[in-house]
Amino acid sequence: MKPAIATVCSLEAPLATVLGDYAAGHVDAVDLWLGQAEAFVQQHSVAALKELLEQHGIAAVAASYQGGLLTSQGDARREHWRHFGERLDLCRGLAIPVLVVAGDAFGPLGDDDLGRLTASLVEGAARAGDAGVRLAIEFDARSSFPNNLQSAVAVVEQVGSPALGLCLDWFQFTVGPSKPLDLWLLSNANLAHVQLSDIIDVPREMAADADRILPGEGSSPPDDLVARLGEIGYTGAVAVELPNPALWRVPPRQFGEIAMTAVRKVLGQASM
Repeated sequence: MKPAIATVCSLEAPLATVLGDYAAGHVDAVDLWLGQAEAFVQQHSVAALKELLEQHGIAAVAASYQGGLLTSQGDARREHWRHFGERLDLCRGLAIPVLVVAGDAFGPLGDDDLGRLTASLVEGAARAGDAGVRLAIEFDARSSFPNNLQSAVAVVEQVGSPALGLCLDWFQFTVGPSKPLDLWLLSNANLAHVQLSDIIDVPREMAADADRILPGEGSSPPDDLVARLGEIGYTGAVAVELPNPALWRVPPRQFGEIAMTAVRKVLGQASM
């Protein structure tokens, strides 16, 4: 398993600062927040961002996230898919192997919506595969479908493309209808990326991003997940992801050091 930090954890700092400070804090892998990356590229270039990553010895192991692909229609759909194409080009240019796709199908869904969702993933996976990128669908506990691990696995199996896998966000697993037994559905074939956070002591139904804390420090330690990852021999990335505004004020170097120590401890690896 490859410990990583999601750059969304330091969303208020410029990306160049985040990468430099994370590297100084012994972070060598990141889940790159696409909004930050696009802002940097707009001012500089994809080549400049690639050079910055290489300069700091950091691998971008995933990019998060692409929304709006699943059930959008009309002009909104055309705009989301145009943006998706640009992001595939960005991932290819930076050699990012995984692009996280939001499972953002909200509201009442009919048969047409479910058919559109599946067709969107088939098309998205085909385009991603052509770009040398693997999509990782992240189920959202508050969405209509899929909102749990079992349903997300079923969707991936229905599409049946090696260019589509799962992103398991432990927060979404914990606060939604997923069950511990569902972890047995994970395999090396379907798991593309993992995002970790813990939760302060609040009712799960009321937990929000602002309640996310470092893994292993709250009421939802990912022990069962880590055990399952070991059983299947998972060798992909496990990224700390805390889109918590209260933590954005922590200096990136300090956060990177603390977060990397936390994820290595949870994974049973020696701190570096």
